[in-house]
Amino acid sequence: MLPFILSLLLLAGAAAVGQGHDDAAARRTMEEFAGFPASDDGEGGRASPLRVDSDSLQRQVHELASFSDSPAPSVTRVLYSDRDVQARRYIKGIMKQLGLSVREDAVGNIFGRWVGSEAELGAVATGSHVDAIPFSGKYDGVVGVLGASGFQPKRSLEVIMFTSEEPTRFGISCLGSRLMAGSEELVQSLKRTVDNHNVSFVDAADSAGYKIHPDDLHNVFLNQDAYFAFIELHIEQGPIFIKVEFEGNGGHAGAVLMPARNDAGLAAAELALAVEKHVLESGSIDTVGTVDIRDIDEKRRNDVIEKVHKSAIDISKIRGVELSEFKIINQDPPALSDKSVINAMEFAAKQLGLEYKLMISRAYHDSLFMAR
Repeated sequence: MLPFILSLLLLAGAAAVGQGHDDAAARRTMEEFAGFPASDDGEGGRASPLRVDSDSLQRQVHELASFSDSPAPSVTRVLYSDRDVQARRYIKGIMKQLGLSVREDAVGNIFGRWVGSEAELGAVATGSHVDAIPFSGKYDGVVGVLGASGFQPKRSLEVIMFTSEEPTRFGISCLGSRLMAGSEELVQSLKRTVDNHNVSFVDAADSAGYKIHPDDLHNVFLNQDAYFAFIELHIEQGPIFIKVEFEGNGGHAGAVLMPARNDAGLAAAELALAVEKHVLESGSIDTVGTVDIRDIDEKRRNDVIEKVHKSAIDISKIRGVELSEFKIINQDPPALSDKSVINAMEFAAKQLGLEYKLMISRAYHDSLFMAR
């Protein structure tokens, strides 16, 4: 019995695509994944002999949380930092103890493969990340890596620890999975990307033991048929960023009268109210600080961005300040999960007597790019 690896067909973080009730098709998909017949007991029946060793899983989550630059219960683990390297070593150690075939690519995506009885078939993959934004929770991403099961599947199963799902160090979210999805734009960007301390991505990777030549980044790309399916277990989170700067003129608190002021702070405050107005009108979901605009409807999201931009221009003219920057830092189209995977998870949940809810994830996850 393997105490650790892969949460399959039960719970997964993904962008759900709506209700599907074709149990026969779902049963076939589940059997295709697992390599054994699905139970016909109906709801509450056991679909397989799989069991999760919850004690072992919880212990591993706690152990992984100890590799942190902030005190418990929070976790801080920045890409290619000493703590990140320690966490990677810990994950690889568990994989090797279990007899998995372990490999890493040029940027440190880690793959642990459990060879199936019909290894020539496309593998089913799952996984997440172990880098953590400052003072995040210990379950962020980690649960997706530290899943568990105990049988030999028909298809090979592969657990992936993605490099840098969080944008903490270089401002690029889902860095590893974007590269795996074949982003040439990211390859070119990483050649010149630096962090807040002016350390380049290549030098940071080198400090963690990854000797990257710029041409090596293309080796991270995966073929589109690399996996039969991908499932990610994850909590909800993720941003789309716009950076806005207003520049005004300061002055003495008493000597400079109100009509003579060009207050950039008030211009920004007015823009914050404009964002709220446009969002409430559209039905989208936004926050103001950095401006975070998310929507499963790409056109509706882009319309809101354009309205916010126009408001920024109008406000700067009215208040006599300069709109020195309006920059979309990151923007990606939404992705749909495969209906057969969603239906199979729903079918499995019914058989195991589990409560479940089909949801749309509005967060950034590595599965967004694996879906490509």
